[in-house]
Amino acid sequence: MGMYNDKVMDHFMNPHNAGAMENPDAVGTYGSPVCGDMMEIQLKIENNIIVDAKFRTFGCGSAIASSSVATDMIKGKTLEEALNLTNKNFIDELGGLPGPKIHCSVLAEQAVKSAIYEYAQKNGLILDGLKGFNPDLEIDEHHEEE
Repeated sequence: MGMYNDKVMDHFMNPHNAGAMENPDAVGTYGSPVCGDMMEIQLKIENNIIVDAKFRTFGCGSAIASSSVATDMIKGKTLEEALNLTNKNFIDELGGLPGPKIHCSVLAEQAVKSAIYEYAQKNGLILDGLKGFNPDLEIDEHHEEE
């Protein structure tokens, strides 16, 4: 576990916003077939603002820490603001992730986008941040770069 900094360890040991909520307004699930990590993000949305976020993640410490920090960061933000957050923002907030674990933060970004995508579809919203987003896209190619 030596490759993880204290902040990552803290989010892993004491994740924020873990669990499920009753009647979420949006649910986004994203998984990586390559490493078997699976992430589910649930959102409570009022007036296009994310008022609450929860996650359930099956995966390594980095995946859990990424989910924890992602849900922290999107709370209180508008849908567009949340869509503007990338995995880089999550990594910065965590104080860095080891190279092979960067894809875990990508999963968190994709799960958040998937949830907002579902909400937008359901409510007929057109959001700039979703342009070109395909919830069914696999992210295998991220593994090639490492």
